[in-house]
Amino acid sequence: MKIKSFLILIISFISFLQIPTYGSKPLKIAIIGLSHSHVHGLLGRANIGDVEIIAIVEKDIELSKRMAKDYNLPNEIFFTSSEEMLKSKMPDAVAAFGSIYDHLNVVKTFAPLGIHVMVEKPLAVSLEHAKEMKKLADKNNIHLITNYETTWYPTNQLAYKMVDSAKIGELRKLVVHDGHQGPKEIGVNKEFLDWLTDPVLNGGGAVTDFGCYGADLVTWLMKGVKPISVTAVTQTIKPEIYSKVDDEATIILKYSNAQAIIQASWNWPISRKDIEIYGQSGYIICDNKFDLRYRLNERETENRKKLTELPKPYNDPFSFFAAMINGEIKLQPYDLSSLETNIIVVEILDAAKLSSKTGKVVYLK
Repeated sequence: MKIKSFLILIISFISFLQIPTYGSKPLKIAIIGLSHSHVHGLLGRANIGDVEIIAIVEKDIELSKRMAKDYNLPNEIFFTSSEEMLKSKMPDAVAAFGSIYDHLNVVKTFAPLGIHVMVEKPLAVSLEHAKEMKKLADKNNIHLITNYETTWYPTNQLAYKMVDSAKIGELRKLVVHDGHQGPKEIGVNKEFLDWLTDPVLNGGGAVTDFGCYGADLVTWLMKGVKPISVTAVTQTIKPEIYSKVDDEATIILKYSNAQAIIQASWNWPISRKDIEIYGQSGYIICDNKFDLRYRLNERETENRKKLTELPKPYNDPFSFFAAMINGEIKLQPYDLSSLETNIIVVEILDAAKLSSKTGKVVYLK
């Protein structure tokens, strides 16, 4: 009976995704910035035919040369500024892979031209920046989405469906763990490390870099409800490496009937991106991208499931972006990538930084 019920859940989960039919022309995309190491996910992806990179904007010429060599890219697609690029190229969309502070300037440049924008997490360094970006996106009727690695985890997507189907009852507690040993320790490129450890260009350290994952997942699972209050503690455990920003953060979100604890760290002994979801009757634990455990009530034993990749375009941010712009899929309200969700994410991060600084609980309006 348990196996049958789970198969029904999987079938309904796939139906829920509304798998589109392909056939649209490739999305012409320009890359804005190369310093963020997540750019390798776009430069190194297989030529599926849904996205065509027509331009790359990067002011650091040596970095451009290195990427051109690594990926065998033609010199004519490289530009040192967006203004220079726009004289000869008109993309359908851009993907920003520079500092978080630069996200606002990217939207300021491309939104008035009707060009869609995808940024790497988080959306912005501050709520002030985020609100200005939203105003520009709304005024110019463009898609502005935020990419998180965890959006494409089949475990997270199935957990959401199980929560939505009340499999574990009303939510009571969520615990999210994200991070690794530290950006310098894992060997990120110097260009990335320079702004990732800058409190202005990144908006913070681990609290921003990994706190945003938890804020995004929790806001999604709570269907866009904002927390009543935010309490946070941040530390710099390795000041000899991270002298300007925190490398350890714990954020507590209080809701009317639930709590969320977000643990973001550059001090984990291992890399991790996992979430524990507790309801009135049971729990779901997403250990990683493919391994999920759940127990629906106290009477039954724990079940373990090994999942596989999500179907296209839900397994890849660029396929998703292309399908959304081409009208093949529709972004759901308070989706993980959505603008409304990520405005709340930035509001939570701003409150967390203020709480840590003042030692007080911060209440959201």
